[in-house]
Amino acid sequence: MPSLSDLGQLPKRLVLGRPIRSDRAGESLLPKHLALPIFASDPLSSVAYATQEVLIVLTLAGTAFLFLAPWLAVGVVILLVTVVLSYRQVVRAYPSGGGDYEVAIKNHGRFAGLTVASALLVDYVLTVAVSVSAGTDNIISAFPALNEHRMAIALGLVAILAAANLRGLRESGKTFAVPTYLFITGIMVMIVTGLIRYFFTDDPVVAESAGWSITPEPGYENLAGLALVFFALRAFASGCTALTGVEAIANGVPAFRPPKGRNAATTLALMGGIAATMFAGVTALALLADVRYAEHPCDLEGFTNCETEPQRTVIAQLAAAVFGGDTSVGFFYVQAATALILVLAANTAFNGFPLLGNVLAQDRFMPRQLHTRGDKLAYSNGILLLAGAAILLIWAFDADVNRLIQMYIVGVFTSFSIGQWGMVRHWNRELRAETDQAVRRRIRRSQTINAVGGSLTSIVLLIIIVTKFTRGAWLVLLVMPVLFLLMRAINRHYSNVSEQLVPDTDARMLPSKVHAIVLVSKVHKPTLRALAFARATRPDVLTALTVNVDDAELRGLQSDWERYDIPVPLTVLESPYREITRPVVDYVKAIRRRSPRELVVVFVPQYVVGHWWENLLHNQSALRLRARLQFQPGVMITTVPWQLESSVGRDHDDGRRGGPAPGDLRRGITDDADVTPYG
Repeated sequence: MPSLSDLGQLPKRLVLGRPIRSDRAGESLLPKHLALPIFASDPLSSVAYATQEVLIVLTLAGTAFLFLAPWLAVGVVILLVTVVLSYRQVVRAYPSGGGDYEVAIKNHGRFAGLTVASALLVDYVLTVAVSVSAGTDNIISAFPALNEHRMAIALGLVAILAAANLRGLRESGKTFAVPTYLFITGIMVMIVTGLIRYFFTDDPVVAESAGWSITPEPGYENLAGLALVFFALRAFASGCTALTGVEAIANGVPAFRPPKGRNAATTLALMGGIAATMFAGVTALALLADVRYAEHPCDLEGFTNCETEPQRTVIAQLAAAVFGGDTSVGFFYVQAATALILVLAANTAFNGFPLLGNVLAQDRFMPRQLHTRGDKLAYSNGILLLAGAAILLIWAFDADVNRLIQMYIVGVFTSFSIGQWGMVRHWNRELRAETDQAVRRRIRRSQTINAVGGSLTSIVLLIIIVTKFTRGAWLVLLVMPVLFLLMRAINRHYSNVSEQLVPDTDARMLPSKVHAIVLVSKVHKPTLRALAFARATRPDVLTALTVNVDDAELRGLQSDWERYDIPVPLTVLESPYREITRPVVDYVKAIRRRSPRELVVVFVPQYVVGHWWENLLHNQSALRLRARLQFQPGVMITTVPWQLESSVGRDHDDGRRGGPAPGDLRRGITDDADVTPYG
């Protein structure tokens, strides 16, 4: 028969499965074919909304400036290739998994390292919020009736992702591999089919919105000069969402199978090539099919149901146009694969955030709990923290992609820029120590790649801040310094604690004498056991201490004390205001003042109950006493439990429920409930 403790573990086991031994950690390392869907699902999935974001900005001026889209797409592809090449240098030089954080802190110092860390932490939370919200949009594009359940769908998806990741890295990789490859296949087939139809047949691809016109937003009707440049840069910044998640592979190098650096670099190259091809193909197909997409649906002249129906995403419009309408198998395949990959793209953050949290915890910039592995060898606390933050963000912004995405990529390009310039300094240091000319040429080549990457990403970061500041980027720029200061404070706390815990001569010095105090409320079994334990320690002084809160009860206690002939004098503290904690604490303080080298040991008798409702029937004097006494130097608190029948055997596998067996109380079988008979 399973014990109550086993039944209490049942929900956890249903979610997580069986725990994994620590010595099997190497078995969770990833081959490249699983690492690609785990770490690259975010940049690959951004194909589903990067083109859409470019169109949203360009159509603010109607259709007059859609001719800029191909040039902007070329710029995004060039930037993506440059960043991928730059990160291939990072994973080879720093295979320990710190990514931009490690590069920054080793080459620029603590200030830059914490700036990168705060940027990445914010970006990981936004990755989950944006990806899940975009996935929800694509589900609704296929099934518009679900629009009223948008929030419930998004929050439920985050919970499912967290549960899947809590089961462990390898398990989540297998879960997410199939949808990622299905998405890549579906998008590639859609692009190739659409281009063949457009260029080689008499049946060109035409989007459902191709005949609609767009009403320009006020102020965008006649753009020229600097206003036009700013407008184009804003559209380019929106298209740079295609680069989100590229850094996750650099942060996740420890999860790869050996040789870790080379496998991570290969995976980066595969991810960059696939993402660039799909983004360019979707953008080209959207322009050839005359897709119309606006920030406000009712600006689309021809969209008659804009007040009651959501506009379909760009991917949904293309799939319907290429595969023969919104009832075709191809349409539902692409929509299902897109929704899945967008939801599962959050897995990049669910892997990157805990790994970064682990590194920060090791460096004492985050709580040590983020360094702890769970039952499945995953960093469970980091996963739960990320899920909670993403849920709050989705709820605050109503799972609205257009609102969330304005805060996106600020953190990404902050870490890109600082990391790439850190690599330039890294290669400078390597050059000073290297004399072999062939090696020096390789270092020079890597340094050039990182310098170009740093220059481009710094320019793009400036563009993003300027063009998106008033539309939501200000919030990220506010949160990042808060996280920075929080990490500084955590590090300062851990440093202070470490300094105070360094052994010195005082720590090894024996106390001059030991004064044991046993707290007494009644003469009963718990009190007598506490007295026996205190006497067994052979203290120099033993005091039985009670507090007088009721004269009649005190007289009864003194009478029982004499009747049982207890060989320890009973000391009474007067308490005219019926307090218990303060008189005891003052008594202990007085002992310490008289003899600072004297050790005071306070024995607190308690009885242990087995049901939650029994706790409500007893006061919690012991808790209050321990809470006050633990702040007194030179004072130890010893709890002496006495198990009542309801508590004995509740935490054992033999299923006993009929009370204590012979000898159980002497063996100390106990639960750890903090209920005291004192007071």
